[in-house]
Amino acid sequence: MMVRIVRYVVGDILRGRIVLGYTGFLLVAALGLFNLGGDATKGLIGLLSLVLLVVPLVSLVFSTVHFYNAHEFIELLAAQPLRRSTLLLAQICGVALALAAALLLGIGLPILLYAPTATGLTLLAVSLVLTFVFTALAFLAAVLARDKARGVGAALLLWFYFALLHDGLTLYALFLLEDFPLEGVSLGLLSLNPIDLARVLVLLQMDVSALMGYTGAMMKDLLGTGTGMAYAMVVLAGWMAVPLASAVWVFRRKDL
Repeated sequence: MMVRIVRYVVGDILRGRIVLGYTGFLLVAALGLFNLGGDATKGLIGLLSLVLLVVPLVSLVFSTVHFYNAHEFIELLAAQPLRRSTLLLAQICGVALALAAALLLGIGLPILLYAPTATGLTLLAVSLVLTFVFTALAFLAAVLARDKARGVGAALLLWFYFALLHDGLTLYALFLLEDFPLEGVSLGLLSLNPIDLARVLVLLQMDVSALMGYTGAMMKDLLGTGTGMAYAMVVLAGWMAVPLASAVWVFRRKDL
């Protein structure tokens, strides 16, 4: 039953204009960055900046709006002999897979054409991970807020914090703690933001940590090893699992 719901959700989303527009925007932007830069590395850096802003924003807003627009459909399915956890997981998987398909076509194709390297594949992989992370966060915000305006507002606030505000707070915290060993603090603060973690992973693959100054050198020491990469993957997996489990827990107890 879950597979059938996922197929229906994916098919319904892919027939919509929003995802097609999202795919087209990513495709045109990626092709433009690779062709205008004249160098694959410059194109990847530009594409990284674009992805870290656009992918979380689209995933959050689109997923939240989808949940509220599909509320009647969700109520209908909830009246059937079907577990609520299965119902919500099917919705989340359907939305995430549809957005992931748009991402694979939008930036995956240009990466395979212009930069089929470990760095390019890492960028594609972290983009997919961010899609699933922020889709889960969006559904958590949606199930917590009954009102659509509040849900969308919460999604936008999440994007503003992770994409813009967190970096400023991190720099301020490091400034206040400059007299203490910063390695553990920096790693902890980095782990609190999946966008920053994804950025560092890609930049380390590019071997441009020297351009990031002292912070980049420190991050290379912390995450540039096999153990560091494994830690980063575990943290990103946690960013997917915790909001997902929380959304399911709230939805199972929510009065529809």
